[in-house]
Amino acid sequence: MTDTSLLLKAYYEALYERLQANKELLIRKIEELLTKEIEKLGIEDFDGDKFAAYLEACLAFVDERIETYNPFGIQYTFDQTRYREAFELELQLDWYDSRVEFKNLVREARSKAQTGEMEERLGFLAEELIKELGAFPDKSIISAYKAEPCLRKLPDYIVARTIEDIVR
Repeated sequence: MTDTSLLLKAYYEALYERLQANKELLIRKIEELLTKEIEKLGIEDFDGDKFAAYLEACLAFVDERIETYNPFGIQYTFDQTRYREAFELELQLDWYDSRVEFKNLVREARSKAQTGEMEERLGFLAEELIKELGAFPDKSIISAYKAEPCLRKLPDYIVARTIEDIVR
């Protein structure tokens, strides 16, 4: 495993630990932000059942995102070839394009990994990545939603915004 791979793994582990520790706060913030965003969209017939359904979708996405960062999760159980195939499939299925954001994350991790003394500084460097870049793929989700807001994209957007509030 390269130093860049080790740093990316540490980045995902740090995100996983931070989000797991703050899951209750995430849930509270999601409900608040969902209410505000629905009001912004100006949807008049958004009743309690619709709100509950969207809130449930957001909460499911929180669990999904946390597991994405799980150090024992799927990204580490596949071999490299299968992981690349799974990643490409995910990119095709998502309504947002996160390829540029991922390239930036890898480029920044590679740059930080070249600073030497990786073992001693791994946790610190992972925290720096989070502070500088946030949680992948939040920037892609947020910018795609802002470019074209709609209800279909709302749960991903709410979760991304809330995660960014928590991790930074």
